[in-house]
Amino acid sequence: MDIKEKIENIVEEIKKDPSIMKDFEKEPVKVIEKLLGVDLPDDVVEKIIDGVKAKLTVDKVSDIAGALKGLF
Repeated sequence: MDIKEKIENIVEEIKKDPSIMKDFEKEPVKVIEKLLGVDLPDDVVEKIIDGVKAKLTVDKVSDIAGALKGLF
């Protein structure tokens, strides 16, 4: 399993559907396992959750920076 690829796919799904984002914020393990369609060991799920959170944060910062750039 390519974790980086899985993280990218999950982030795209979360970005497409605000209800998934809300669910992810409440129950990240459940959402990750549902999106992947498999029950994974806790340590693997935690790594994926951390990766998804990091990617979402980076993307948000990037969007904000892009918006600010347009102002100047």
